[in-house]
This record gives sequence, structure tokens and C-alpha cells, in this order.
Amino acid sequence: MSLAIATCQPTSSSDPRANGAEVRRMLREAAAAGARLAHFPEGFLSGYAVEDVSSWDTVDWALVRRELEDVAALAGELGIWVLLGSAHPLTAPHRPHNSLYVISDEGRLVDRYDKRKCSHTELTRFYSPGFDAVVLDVDGFRFGLAICIEINFSDLFAEYDRLGVDCLLLSAYPVDSIFATKARAYAAIHTYWVSLSVPAQTTHLFHSGLIGPHGEWLGDVGSDPGLVVTALDRRDPALRGALDLARPWRASARAGHIYDERRVVDERSRVRTEF
Repeated sequence: MSLAIATCQPTSSSDPRANGAEVRRMLREAAAAGARLAHFPEGFLSGYAVEDVSSWDTVDWALVRRELEDVAALAGELGIWVLLGSAHPLTAPHRPHNSLYVISDEGRLVDRYDKRKCSHTELTRFYSPGFDAVVLDVDGFRFGLAICIEINFSDLFAEYDRLGVDCLLLSAYPVDSIFATKARAYAAIHTYWVSLSVPAQTTHLFHSGLIGPHGEWLGDVGSDPGLVVTALDRRDPALRGALDLARPWRASARAGHIYDERRVVDERSRVRTEF
């Protein structure tokens, strides 16, 4: 009925070695605090295009892979799941994917989410798009994955609702403060938790943290680099309205049968040009 996750807010850089060390430091902190899953920002391990990386030619991909392998090994040692943003290189001349690696608590790479809705700059200069939704199940909770500008595509968030996710893991490198308002709205509309992970460089816009199915913040990292461990708690009385009442009723409403069975045949209903 409850699962603790760590929403991380590290300082990003163009150095995969420094980024990997920061991930491992935060994993140890998260595991010590009882987290079963640690969630990191967009593009963090490799460095995010434009902000941290001006050209993929400057990236040492062998180093990126070694750092990822070290992170995976530590995840297995600590018994913690890791959702880690990084560019994922493809075969030349194809551009990388903007990805979230899914590393299990056994230290295995079990899946990867590739950003589907890339920005114009990303698509024309830096990344190849992905095309598939990704879900994962951890200790009885289902998670969906999304990245940054995908916040503007409501169909992706509705898709994860149909896939039955309990929590959406949203990694970003945001450029405006309205981003957090949109995330809160999706959480409240679809009545699922949203973990929002951004780098420390963007905390002047908003902080990383966990949003509840009622659209309110449940955990907040604050303005400094760090993480917050917050529970997804189905027994929380504050969430009863969202989880026990709103979510099942909205599912019935979307299916439509509660309206179809009350459809009336009435001339006053059919004619829409009379008062």
C-alpha cells in the first residue's frame, strides 16, 4: 500500500564522470532513507544537449557507458531502482535518443524510454525521436515515463492513465515556471502521483518534488541540490477523494456506459434550435 521514492535534484554538468559520481552519491543517500526507487533529471548522466553539450562530438561515449555500468552495479548492491536521464548513442550517422534508463534493483538495465516529442532544436540538431510508451511495475505500483517538453502533449498523459499507472516519472530541464503548474494539473486530472525531477540549475523556476493525485505537492527538495524521499501511500486520508472516489468514477465516465444507459428519447432533447 506504500512505496518510498527519491526525487533527485542534482547539479548537472558536461562531465559524465562528475555526473556519475553525483548519481552514486544520491543513490546511497536515497537507499539509506528507505527509498525503493530514485528518479533523476533529463539528460543528466551524459549532459543535456544545448545546456551542457554543444556537440555530440565532444562526448566520450565510452566514459558514459562506464559510468552507467557503475551506477547499475551500485543499484544492485543497494537494492534500489534507478530512473536515469542520459543521451543514448545510436549507430552513426544517427543522432542519439534522449532517454531515461530503467535500472532494476538487481542492477540490470531492463528498459529504456526514448523521448517521443522532441523540440525543434532537439529534432533538427541533437536527437532521434522514440515512439513507445514505457511502464514498469515496482512493489505493486505501476510507473510511466515522460521527458520535459512532453508536458505539452496531453494525449501522452492520458495514455499513461489508460495504461493504469499509479505514478508518472517526469524528468526535465525546464525553461519556464508554468511547467510545474501543468504537471500539477495532469496529476489532479488523472489522479496519479507525478515525480518531477529537474537539475539544480533550474530551481529559480520551481523545485523538484512529488505531486500527489490531488494535484498538491507532497515533497519538495528545496532550492539547493539534493533529494526528497516521499511515500506513495494509498492509505493517505488526504488522497481518498482522488484515489478511491474520483479515479474509479472518472474511468466509468470515460467508458460512457453511465451516460448511455440514461440516454433519453425526447423531442425537447433532439431539437436544439428552440428555447
